Amino acid sequence: MRHSILIVDDEKHTRDGLAAALENEFEIFQAGDAEEAFRYLEAETFAVVLTDLRMAGKSGLKVIEKALQMPYHPVCIMMTAYGNVETAVEAMKRGAYDFLTKPVSLEKLEILIHRALQSRQLVKENTTLHDRLDKHYGFQSIVGNSKALQTVLDQVKQVAPTKASILLVGETGTGKELLAQMIHQNSPRARGPFIPVHCAALPASLLESELFGHEKGAFTGASERRIGRFEAADGGTLFLDEMGELDISTQVKLLRFLETRSFERLGSNKPIHVDVRLVCATHRDLADLVAKGAFREDLFYRLHVVPIRLPALRERAEDIPVLLDHYLRHFAKENSTTAPRLTPGGLAALQRYAWPGNVRELRNFCENAVVMRKGGEISEYDLDPKFTGAAAPLISGQSTGTTAAAPVRNTLSKEENEKRLLRSALVEARGNRTKAAELMGISRRTLHRKIAEWPELDTGS
Repeated sequence: MRHSILIVDDEKHTRDGLAAALENEFEIFQAGDAEEAFRYLEAETFAVVLTDLRMAGKSGLKVIEKALQMPYHPVCIMMTAYGNVETAVEAMKRGAYDFLTKPVSLEKLEILIHRALQSRQLVKENTTLHDRLDKHYGFQSIVGNSKALQTVLDQVKQVAPTKASILLVGETGTGKELLAQMIHQNSPRARGPFIPVHCAALPASLLESELFGHEKGAFTGASERRIGRFEAADGGTLFLDEMGELDISTQVKLLRFLETRSFERLGSNKPIHVDVRLVCATHRDLADLVAKGAFREDLFYRLHVVPIRLPALRERAEDIPVLLDHYLRHFAKENSTTAPRLTPGGLAALQRYAWPGNVRELRNFCENAVVMRKGGEISEYDLDPKFTGAAAPLISGQSTGTTAAAPVRNTLSKEENEKRLLRSALVEARGNRTKAAELMGISRRTLHRKIAEWPELDTGS
């Protein structure tokens, strides 16, 4: 599709000359004054508006004002006599892309138009990207309705617009980076960079350089200057994940940054000032690290301004069915297949499971289920024994073929132990109560009585 250009000039020979030079590549429209240009702007969609400054009637500034009000946002280029350059500069302050002095060089004009169109495309792509990010990291994108999750989201809504440093605390897999991105995307810095750094993934010898940058020759192998993540995040948000892994020397520089909002590259003593919001995350107990001397107390208090604790998935079990449904449908769509359906027994087993890997583990389970099953049903009998608490080889009397591990102290009550054994037997017997009773060494009547006493054991045989 060819781009459309509106040429506005009250001198016909100028319009015709420009049109002749551009018509092989662009679709050209001509207007002899501002009023005619207004009518064209309302009726057509233009990529570029090329207008003279001084014309009979309303000036080219009025044309630019009108063009910039249009929803399709054309690029505006001003043409002016040499003596009116100051006015053309004023037009640029009002939103014009650039200006050319008359007589117009056609070669410069073509270069300027192509550059303007590239700029317009980048702006559109950038806007589209940010719109997608706003949607992806908006509060409406969070899956779950539990009170524990809503408490966290209320805290995020309150602190996201502020400049305060934030400390996210929670187990691995609870979604700390997702929440950090959400804080950034719902803050005034949303159009700035979001720079994540996983401190545990970088050796201590490289982490300081990665964060603060270095000068050429600062250490062996530093063949050129390199900016660090703090400089890259200027105007945006820096996310330090697993920041409990920082060594003491890096902690000192981080504390200095929080106090002065400046730092120095390795190999330099020149302070660099940046506007960066810090969001940190850890699964470790920083207060305990402080007590052990592994984390600076003064840095701990500087970071602990706004602590937000992310609940483990087992603490919001009511969200598990919603998350399972969401991710099963997500991965089914991603793999162009049908999402498997969880039976009531399968769902109940997954909701009872502790999910030590939290949402990350649940997400991986759903992806595996979609890829391996390709539709159909998933009952408690199809699940890995870890999800049901079953120990199938032991119940059936088969040897595991491994050396017995050291006994683990059983802290469950007698009733809970009995429930667990009965549940394992029912799962092993795939719901067949007669077989389950045989595995347990009890009568079918006794099994029926236990199920009546503890209906949650019923697998629906």
